[in-house]
Amino acid sequence: MSTNRIQDALKAMFDQQSVVFWHDLDAEFESELDQLQLGEVKLVKLDETPALRIKLDLERAPASQRWLVYSTQPEPLPAKDWLLGIRLRSKSFRADSMSILLEDLGLATQSLRQHLKERAKFLRAKDRVERLKRLVLPHDTAADLDRKMLTVLTRADQAELFSMLQRLYAGMVDGNGNADLAAMPKAWQDIVANDLAPAFWELVAAQLGYKPEHSGTSGAEPSLRDLLLRILVTDYCRTLDAPVPQQLAHLVLPDRGLAANASVFAARWRSDMSHFASYDALAQLIAHELDLQSLLASQTAEQLAECMTFEQVELRVVQDLKQRIVAGAGANMDAVHALIARRRDGHWANALLAGANDHTQALAACYDALTAAAQFFSLKAQHAAGFSFSGAADAFTRYREELFRFDQLYRHFHTAADAVEPAGWAVLHGLRETIEQMYSGWFMPQLSSAWGQVVEGPQGLLAHWAVPEVSPQQRFFDLEVQPLFDRGAKRVFVLISDALRFEVAHELVQLTNSKSRLKASMNSMLGVLPSYTALGMAALLPHQSLAYKDGANPDVLADGQLVATLEQRDQHLARFGGMAIKAEDLLALGKEKGRAKVKDHRLVYVYHDRIDMIGDKQASETKTFEAAAQTVQELSQLLSFILNSLNASTVLVTADHGFIYQESPLEEADKAKLVDKPVGTVKDKKRYLLGRQLGIDSKAWSGNTATTAGTAAEGSLDFWVPKGASRFHFAGGARFVHGSAMPQEVVIPLITVRSTESDEAKTKYVSISLLGTVSKVVTSTQRFEFIQTDAASERVLARTVVLALRDPQNEDKAVSDEQTLTFDSTSQLLDERKRSVFLTVLAGAHDPHKHYDLVMRDAVTKVEVLRLPIKVDLAFGNDF
Repeated sequence: MSTNRIQDALKAMFDQQSVVFWHDLDAEFESELDQLQLGEVKLVKLDETPALRIKLDLERAPASQRWLVYSTQPEPLPAKDWLLGIRLRSKSFRADSMSILLEDLGLATQSLRQHLKERAKFLRAKDRVERLKRLVLPHDTAADLDRKMLTVLTRADQAELFSMLQRLYAGMVDGNGNADLAAMPKAWQDIVANDLAPAFWELVAAQLGYKPEHSGTSGAEPSLRDLLLRILVTDYCRTLDAPVPQQLAHLVLPDRGLAANASVFAARWRSDMSHFASYDALAQLIAHELDLQSLLASQTAEQLAECMTFEQVELRVVQDLKQRIVAGAGANMDAVHALIARRRDGHWANALLAGANDHTQALAACYDALTAAAQFFSLKAQHAAGFSFSGAADAFTRYREELFRFDQLYRHFHTAADAVEPAGWAVLHGLRETIEQMYSGWFMPQLSSAWGQVVEGPQGLLAHWAVPEVSPQQRFFDLEVQPLFDRGAKRVFVLISDALRFEVAHELVQLTNSKSRLKASMNSMLGVLPSYTALGMAALLPHQSLAYKDGANPDVLADGQLVATLEQRDQHLARFGGMAIKAEDLLALGKEKGRAKVKDHRLVYVYHDRIDMIGDKQASETKTFEAAAQTVQELSQLLSFILNSLNASTVLVTADHGFIYQESPLEEADKAKLVDKPVGTVKDKKRYLLGRQLGIDSKAWSGNTATTAGTAAEGSLDFWVPKGASRFHFAGGARFVHGSAMPQEVVIPLITVRSTESDEAKTKYVSISLLGTVSKVVTSTQRFEFIQTDAASERVLARTVVLALRDPQNEDKAVSDEQTLTFDSTSQLLDERKRSVFLTVLAGAHDPHKHYDLVMRDAVTKVEVLRLPIKVDLAFGNDF
C-alpha cells in the first residue's frame, strides 16, 4: 500500500476516532512512519515506550488530541494488556499486505487471508495481480481464486477449465505446427512454479473425473500428456456406435457423467478457429501412439458416422464409402450420400475450414470426389443398356437435358481427385481407374455409337446439319441478338468464352442464379462443323455471308473481311455499331472507364479465353478441368461487372465450340488412321481436315461447310472429321480436342442473363424446423431431428448452421457441444430432407426448473435461425 493510501485511510479513521492502534506484524511499513503527514496526530511507538507511560499520556491529554499507537508485535492477551480499556473504545488499523490485497481484490471476507498467504508466489508479480483483479468477484471462494489464478497463468479467454486446457495444449505445438506430447508449455511451468498444480488437477478431477490411478499404474502421476490421451480416447469411444475396443477401455474416463465433458471439450476445441490447428496436430500424434489405423480396420462408416476425434477416422470412412460405391454400382446410394453429408459437417472435412490446411482441403475434396462418383454410378445404372436415339432431335435433346451430366460428373470427380493428390493418399486411386474405365471405356464408346447412327446416312444429321427448333450457330446474331434490339434493347453484350462446353456453361447458370437480381436461362445452338475456333468465332458475328479465303491459308471471311483477330472483329463490328474487347481488358477498366468505353456502342462483344488457352497445349492440357472451374468463376465475376457496373440489362453468353477431354493417355486404338492425307488438304488438325475435293473415307465423317456452317457455295471447303471420339493423330497433345461432331463439341451453350428486381430473381435460404416435441433433455447425449421445409434450388440456397444448447440467463453460454449441419437437399420428398444430430450436454448442476435454449445459428453470418426453449434435467435421467 502506498504512503498516500495509508495517510488517506488513517485520516478517515481519525475523523471519527481519537485513538487508532496499528499492529504492523511484519514491520512492512515501519520505515515509512516518518513520511506520514497526519497533521496534529501524535505517533507513539508501543515497542519503545512503556505501556503505562502511554496510558497516562493518553488519559491526561485533551479530548481533541489524536493518537496513533504503532507496534510491530501482535496484540497482547486481554489479561496482559495495559491499554485494554483504551483499545476497547478505539479503532484498529490494518495495513498488512494480505489485508490490503483482500481490499484490492474486492473480496468480502477476511477468511481468505491464509489462502492468499499460501499463494504468495503468484501474488508477488504486480501484473498478475492486476489481471486477477479483473476476474475476482466479492464472494469468491478459495477454489474460485485458484481457478482465476490459473486463468491468469494460462492467459485463458475465460475463467474455466476448457479455456485453460486449450491454452496449455496450444503450448505443446510450435509456430510451425509441430507438436510434442512431452513438451512442458511455459504456462504449465508457471503453474508448477507458483504451487498451483494441485489446484489444477483438483479442477480437472472435478470436471472430467480424471485421476491417473484409474489406469491401473501404481503411483502414477497426472500429466498433460496422459490427460490428453484420455480425453481423446473417451471422446472417440463415446461417439463410436460399437463396443469400446478392448485396447482402449482402460483409457476411457471412468465417470460416465463427467466423461461427457471430455466430448464437449474436444468438440469446442475442434471448432475454435484460434486453436483447432493445435488440436489437429496433437490428435495426429495421439492416433499414431494408439496405432489407431489398425483399430479402425474393422469399423464401418455407419459405426464411425458421429466420430470426429481423429483424422484417421475420416480416412477410414472415405475408404469404406469408396468400396461401397464401387460395389453398389449406382444402387442404394441414399445411405452413402447421407453419410457423406454428415462427415462434411464434421471437423476434418468441413467446407468452412477447407482452406485451413492441406489435409482439411484434401479431405473435403475426397467427399467431393465420392459424391461425383456415386452420382456417376447412379446415372450409369439408369442407362445400363446404353443409348438409343430416334433421330438427331432426340439425340440433341437427350444430351442437352441429361447426358451432359456424364461429362460434368467426370470433370467434377477428377477435379476433386486431383485436389487430393498433394496429400499423398492413395485412397482414390482405384476409384480413379474405375471412373476412367466407365467414362472412356463405356460412356464415350456407347455415346459415339448411338450418336453416329443419327449423324450418318442420307437422312442423317450430317446430310442437312439442322435440328428442329434449335438455332444454328451461324445465325446467332439474326435469331438471338437482333430480336433483342427489335424489342427495344439499347445495348446488348455478347460474352464469348473459347471452348465453353455445354456442361461447364450449365454450372455457370446455376452459380449465376444463386445471386440475387441476376436471372440466367439456358438454351443451346447447333455448332458449326468443323467445330474449331476460327469458324465458330466468325459464325457468331453479325454477317450477311461467311466464306473461306482462296489460297493455301483457309482464313474465314465475314462479309468478305478477315475476322481472325480481335482487331479485325472490332473493325467488323463497328459496321453494326459495335465493338470487340478482351474480358480482362474490360475488367481492368473499372466502372467509370468501362462505362465510357461502351457508351457509344450498341453491341459489345467480350472475348474470354481460359479453357482453350490451357487445354489446347500439350504442356498444359492436363489442367483442362482446372481451367474449366476457373472459367466458371471468371465468367461469373465478369457477368456481375457488366450487369452491375456497366448498367447492362441483358448479356448473352456462348462459345465458339466445345471440347472432348479424357484423363487417361490415348492408345493407338483411339486413332482414326489415315495412311495419307487426301489430295487437296489445306489444313489438318487432330479432329478435322479442310480442303477441296477431299472425297470420302470410311474412317471419317465428311461434308462441306456450305451445309454445316452456311458458308457461301463459292467460298466453301470440304472437311473430314474422325468418327466418334477418335483422333487423326496425337501430335501436340491429344487428351483435349475439338473439331468433330460429337455432342460435347457441337451442342453450343447459349445463356441469357438479365438483371431484374422481380421477386423471382431474389434468393433466400432454405427454412428449417425441429421435428417432434423435445421439451426436456434427460441424458448427456440427446438426439434432435430437423426438417428442411423447402427444397434447395438455384434460388433457394442451402444453409449450414451451428447448433448448441445455451443458457440465455448467462450471456447465452453454451451448455453443450456445438454441432454443424448443412441443409442442402434438392429432393421434393420431405423424408429425404430430414437431418439429425446428437448434442452432448455439459455435466454439472443444471436447474431443472430453468429454461435453456436450443439455438441454431448460421455458420457463416452467425445470424440466429432458430431458438426453442428446452429444460435440462440430467438428474432425472440418471435416476433411471
